[in-house]
Amino acid sequence: MQKTGGVIAIIAGAVVVGTTFITLLIGGGIDWEVLSFVENIGWGGVFFSFLVIIFGIMSLAAKDKKIGVFLILSAILAAIWGGLFVTIIMVFAVIGGIIATMEIKKREENRAG
Repeated sequence: MQKTGGVIAIIAGAVVVGTTFITLLIGGGIDWEVLSFVENIGWGGVFFSFLVIIFGIMSLAAKDKKIGVFLILSAILAAIWGGLFVTIIMVFAVIGGIIATMEIKKREENRAG
């Protein structure tokens, strides 16, 4: 299940990178102030989407819950910064992070006792 959660997060992150570039292309219309704001939000979405991909890859072999927590946090931040389409897809990355974190927690409990 841990690998499943990581793969779900990787796929969601890859799809979101594409949707954030679409967000950047659509832009904010004619008003330059709005366009600058939309670009900043779009680049924030790209940054956090790449973090989702990186933490998704790291969660495949993680032995600690921290990676899963960072995956969930970066997915939430990508959803905040990325716009509507990114938010919809980042729900899957959050679910993948939860699945990966739960599996690590089960392994830690089995090791402890």
